[in-house]
Amino acid sequence: MIKCDSVLFDLDGTLWDTTTALAKVWQQALIDEPDARRELTQADIAGIMGMTSVELMHKLFPHLSDQRGAELFDRLCIIEDDYLRQHGGILYEGLEETLRALSKKFPLAIVSNCGPGYIPTFFEAHGLEKYFADWECIGRTGLQKGENIRLISERNSFKAPVYVGDTAMDQAAAESAGVPFIFAAYGFGNVEGFPSVDRPAGLLELLDL
Repeated sequence: MIKCDSVLFDLDGTLWDTTTALAKVWQQALIDEPDARRELTQADIAGIMGMTSVELMHKLFPHLSDQRGAELFDRLCIIEDDYLRQHGGILYEGLEETLRALSKKFPLAIVSNCGPGYIPTFFEAHGLEKYFADWECIGRTGLQKGENIRLISERNSFKAPVYVGDTAMDQAAAESAGVPFIFAAYGFGNVEGFPSVDRPAGLLELLDL
């Protein structure tokens, strides 16, 4: 059993899956962007989950300048947020029940490498904000994920948080923040040597409730 006083979550690949939706809406948006027009698949989107905006734009559009990539990313964020606010993403099985149970014992928070509107969109689409005490992201602070983990922990006086994520990038961020990591093995990444769960409800068995 892992002892903690709070649980921090990554978003994509940990709480929901938006790869199908984003491949669809980004593909449509790129029709109007001649310098960035390309075929996008669900696998393409899955391959960039967890990256910062600069990293993912370099991977998908390596020929674009950083300035142009930032402009395009901002436009894609607006389009995806509008779509997801109405249609939502795919919540992992048993997620709300798990959040409800955990929130009775621990304050919960989200820390993600996303734009400033993405986490509020997740809350609005699925009505899950009531389970979370706080959230933070690189799009709002300009800070890397490890720094945002420290920031949100300090802001809420969390003394012993754990971070749940699905990629090696999440593990590295938790390590840089000095926070124990739990691997969401049902997500997009592959991390070895850490406590793991194969579904959200596995946290109820792993954490000391």
